[in-house]
Amino acid sequence: MREEIEREARAAHAAVGALSDEPVAEALGVAARLVGEHREAIAAANAADLGAAQGRLDDGALDRLRLDPPRIAALGAQLEELSALPALERVEDSWTLTNGLGVSTQRIPIGAVGANFEARPNVAVDIAGQLLKSLNGAVLRTGGAALGTVTVLVDEVLRPALAAAGLPPEVVGLVRSPDREGARILVSLPHLLPLVILRGSGATTAELAREAAQHGVRTLAHAEGGGVLYIGPAADPGMAEALVEASLDRLGVCNRLNVLLVDRASEGQLPRLRAVLDRLGIAVREPERLGYEWANDSEQIASVTLRVVASLEEAVALANDETSGLAASIVTDDAAIADRFLATYRGTAAFWNATTRFTDGFALTGSPETGINVDRVPGPRGPVTYRDLWLRQFRVTGDGTQHR
Repeated sequence: MREEIEREARAAHAAVGALSDEPVAEALGVAARLVGEHREAIAAANAADLGAAQGRLDDGALDRLRLDPPRIAALGAQLEELSALPALERVEDSWTLTNGLGVSTQRIPIGAVGANFEARPNVAVDIAGQLLKSLNGAVLRTGGAALGTVTVLVDEVLRPALAAAGLPPEVVGLVRSPDREGARILVSLPHLLPLVILRGSGATTAELAREAAQHGVRTLAHAEGGGVLYIGPAADPGMAEALVEASLDRLGVCNRLNVLLVDRASEGQLPRLRAVLDRLGIAVREPERLGYEWANDSEQIASVTLRVVASLEEAVALANDETSGLAASIVTDDAAIADRFLATYRGTAAFWNATTRFTDGFALTGSPETGINVDRVPGPRGPVTYRDLWLRQFRVTGDGTQHR
């Protein structure tokens, strides 16, 4: 397996130099068309994957795995829109020093990038598309649950589209074994795959990130999620109910409502909010203490954690310290209170009178994402798109007379 993965990575790494903006845009457009032409093959592969996963995956995971006709159509639509987006601006900034040296900072490709993700076949297209758009190669690895569908997407859509645009199809590689050892190998090849995008369960992703660090491989990790909705003082009851419902339209996604905080000033709204949750079939959890809350297991998938808080400060502290930091929203008609919330919440996305379900690259920027990075260090953070997948390079031009 190591030899196979190294071969895929080496081929993708070598092919990156052939990429340029116009042919890549053409390839993405062709891929959009091929999704439509091969929709029956995609659906058949996905049906087989779903059938094999019954009884092994919970309802949320099965929902993520499923590609029904509208979702297949959405794959093509997103590829078409990605094709039409402007290419990444390569010159970041430029200036001239007093000694006459011309300096510019350039955005250059990373090279080949690995990606490990679980039972979400659409992620294969999202990640590969973003990497290609930023002129990077990709080596994709998914779990056994989605491997059949992802294989069709790579072999019948992405690679033929690249070839049709005159680009090397091997610039998108695929780990074709469902063995979990493949993920460990993927994060152990720093000279071929210096960066690996990780999407999946918290425990698995954390373990792979530690493994990657031991090999000198950097990671962009999207693991824990869960949105916070804070019903603040001066919250309109109708809006609060509408946002609770809008935040729970899908359970198997990371940006859904997970922690519902209700200010004591709005505690009178609790009966109506509970009624909304009950109508949606959502159980209410009220633990004495929050503990990095995220309802992403089979026992908690159809639940929301509820807490009444004494103040905005308590709400923000819980959102900052006891959740993943993905996203939080405040419901209030008081602009001053909203400003305080937005200024003190440290997560990747902060909302006012809007659902955290919009914490999504395509929804916010018009570009599908590789994932949502919740790291609290400088670098790409929040929804990561092709605009973030580059390295900075200084370019300096002189006339031979400059010296230190």
